[in-house]
Amino acid sequence: MEQALKGMKVVDLSQVLAGPYCTMVLGDMGADVVKVEKYPLGDDTRTMGPYINEESYMYMMVNRNKRGICLNLKTDEGLQILYKLIKEADVFIENYRPGVTKKLGIDYETLKSINPYIIYCSISGYGQTGPYKNKGGFDIMAQGLSGLIDMTGEREGKPVKVGIAIHDIAAAQTAIQSILAAYIHRLKSGSGQYIDVSLVDSGLAWTVWEAAAYFGKGEVPRRNGTAHRVSAPYQGYKTKDGFILIGAANQKLWEKFCLTVVHKPEWIKDDRFLTNSMRALHVDELEIEMESVLKENDSSHWLDLLDKNGIPSGPIYTYAQTLADEHIASRGMILEYEHPVAGAMKTLGFPAKFSATPGQFKSPAPLLGQHNKEVLLELGYFEDEIDAFLSNSILKH
Repeated sequence: MEQALKGMKVVDLSQVLAGPYCTMVLGDMGADVVKVEKYPLGDDTRTMGPYINEESYMYMMVNRNKRGICLNLKTDEGLQILYKLIKEADVFIENYRPGVTKKLGIDYETLKSINPYIIYCSISGYGQTGPYKNKGGFDIMAQGLSGLIDMTGEREGKPVKVGIAIHDIAAAQTAIQSILAAYIHRLKSGSGQYIDVSLVDSGLAWTVWEAAAYFGKGEVPRRNGTAHRVSAPYQGYKTKDGFILIGAANQKLWEKFCLTVVHKPEWIKDDRFLTNSMRALHVDELEIEMESVLKENDSSHWLDLLDKNGIPSGPIYTYAQTLADEHIASRGMILEYEHPVAGAMKTLGFPAKFSATPGQFKSPAPLLGQHNKEVLLELGYFEDEIDAFLSNSILKH
């Protein structure tokens, strides 16, 4: 089956999460991704467990649909191999600290002189400009700088990190959309370009509701637990045996909830709960009132009743429950495959469902240096040259 990015050639010099997630998605959509890993140990994620037959599951999760070589860029020969790759590439991605690529001889101006049409994407913690550009930046630092940690957690509790590496994934998504936009531009104009993506900018750009409140009224987002900042009821509530989510924020749903689910018509006329704005203002009192009723029955009772009455609701799952849910399975979000070393494996599926050019799982994550010979033969090297590279610590066995 045809894929949307068939024919696109990507050279991936990134590691860990943001860059590899970006190139994984490009590979899922059909791009030919060559992952260039640092000599001699490869991507840092290879050192992160859990391990299956000594292969890192973390590494395997975000490096499917790529070919891999392990190249010593501190040698002239290694650098020339990369330059040959660049000459044939459409896209180059790296996530070094600003300034490092210049020292290595792989900065944008250098690679542009080799391939004027290259789309060069840098992903870093704080970006290529600004007073923090040279700081090391991981996801948790980006969450702190963007205000995300301060606004997450229970109201009277400590600030809490978001449960996933949200700035890493935000940066990956920003890089994906930017690369595709630049690729479309190149198809129309023939020109490549440089893209500067940072973890901080990417995550901050997602805080649109919070920015509206601050720019509009000077409101600084506070920790609200599961509650919404301006809508209610729209949060998690305690039942007899657990917690559920209820989203009856507009007036029609609120009144339906009061009349058909909890049978509390008096709440509709309560001055504290007359409008969405009033309910949000008195969200703590509303929570007490609702939980006094919801605690009378189990979560399943309320979820069934809410569903029957068309009121948005849902469970609060553990991650194990999520991966076992029948809806997740029906959407193809769990894929099974065979890895040459790790054996039978599972991974996450493709979130976008294309009618004509769907994402495809074509190959598991490469073993370290697995495609050295294959890729170099395509570049025009002879087998004896490749053997010499392996012997002289330019390529990793």
